[in-house]
Parts: sequence; C-alpha cells; structure tokens
Amino acid sequence: MSSLRIVSLVPSITELVAKLGLAPYIVGRTGFCIHPAHTMASIAKVGGTKDVNIDKIRSLSPTHVLVNVDENKHSTVQQLHQLDLQVVVTHPCTPADNITLIDQLVATFGPALARDLAAGQALCDQAAHVQQQLNQRLAALKTVQSQRKPMQVLYLIWRDPWMTVAQDTYISQMLSLINWHTLPAVQGGDGVRTPGATRYPVVQGDEPWLAQVQRVLLSSEPYSFKDEHLKQVQDWLPHAKVQLVDGEMLSWYGSRAVQGLDYLADLSAGGVAASESPV
Repeated sequence: MSSLRIVSLVPSITELVAKLGLAPYIVGRTGFCIHPAHTMASIAKVGGTKDVNIDKIRSLSPTHVLVNVDENKHSTVQQLHQLDLQVVVTHPCTPADNITLIDQLVATFGPALARDLAAGQALCDQAAHVQQQLNQRLAALKTVQSQRKPMQVLYLIWRDPWMTVAQDTYISQMLSLINWHTLPAVQGGDGVRTPGATRYPVVQGDEPWLAQVQRVLLSSEPYSFKDEHLKQVQDWLPHAKVQLVDGEMLSWYGSRAVQGLDYLADLSAGGVAASESPV
C-alpha cells in the first residue's frame, strides 16, 4: 500500500477521486462529500467546504489536500500551505476543463503510486475511460447547441439575498452548451484575484435586464429551492418560465459531469422531470 493519504475539501472532486480508484487513500472529507455514499460513510469529516477544521486535517497526517478556488476560502488554503503536505488547487471553469482536471489528478497521484503498479495502471485506465465519456457527451452537445434557439436564463443559487452566477462560471458555461445564456451579462473574473461576490452577484429585483429573462432555474444547491419557491419567483418574474433543477448535475465537476451533460441534454429537450411553474 502506498503512503498516499488524501483529504478532499471539494465534494465533486472527492467523488471523482473515488471514481478513479483512489478511495482507499482518502482519509478525510467535508460533510458535503456524500458520493459515493457507501465509501464516504467510513471516512472522517473535517468540517464543511467553508468552515474547515485545520486541526482535524493535521491530525489525519495527509500527504495531499484537494481544494477548489470557488468552493474553499482563500484563508483556508493559506493555512493549509503552512502544513507539511501538498495542496492541490483545482479550478475548472468550463465543462471541457474536466478533461484537464483528470489529467491534473493523474499527474499528482500517479507518481505516489509508483510502487503499486496495479493501482497506478488502474488510475490511468479509469481516467481515460471517464475522459472518453466526457468527450463523447461534449461532442454530442455541440449538435444540440447548434439546433437550439438562444434562451436568456436566470440561474438562482441563493435567496435572501437572491444570488446568481456570472457568465464565466462553470454553471454558466454548462448552460451555454445548450445555447442557454445566463443573465446578467457580467464576467466574474478568475476567482483568484476577484473572489466571492463578483462571480456570484446579488440580484436586487429591479434590474432592467430582468425583463429579458425567459427562464428561471432554481438550483437544489447550495440553497435547496423547493416547490414552495416556484410561485414566489413566478410572481416576481411573471413573464418567465420557472423550474427546479438539480444543482449537482449542473455544477459538479469530474465524473459527475458525465451524468450532468446527459441531464443538460434532457433539460434542453424538455425531458427532465422537474417541478415548474408555467408562464
């Protein structure tokens, strides 16, 4: 067994690491790292994505900690850099970036498995398999994109205050694959020099561009929108179609994006079974 010991502070990447065959090496996770459930149940929790317990991480003696620019606080990453471990910073901004994300993990963990040839080969094989699945679905969605009329979308991730996504976020780039374009038409920056609110702007409710919104998507995370919120948003934007969507499918990176891209295609075709409020 390799001396590799991984703590992941990014739910979607925790799932990806397990998918790549590295579950035996995961020693710590956040409380939001819930997939695959049977694997996560026995792995120690180290807090949430935003409220990480550094002392708990230190006690687990990890060799690597996985973090993400959008998911984790910069102050947390700074603290981790003070520990004797490798901090692996991830930052996919488009669905295609999942390919390079997988390459990044193989390059990071492959050398640590040099003494375990079977595990190292399994990592490479599974990585190639997931990448192939992603490439197939990305190619298929190019056809979908060319066949769909543009749709102006408001994607809500929070309420009180209402919050949405900038156009250079992963979520917005996912939706653009089916020719759905998020409003407002702002760029949030790379998340490193411009963290926080610029990437996830607050919506006051009186912005002129709201009149252009044709569809409102209420995400299941990070705020868990429910049926009860449909009418509230419909009353606010009576001209738009409002529906609930699966946030994991539209915002999670890695292996979950394979299902996410299928979900996106179904969403475009109107085939996703989700509550909605008709215009």
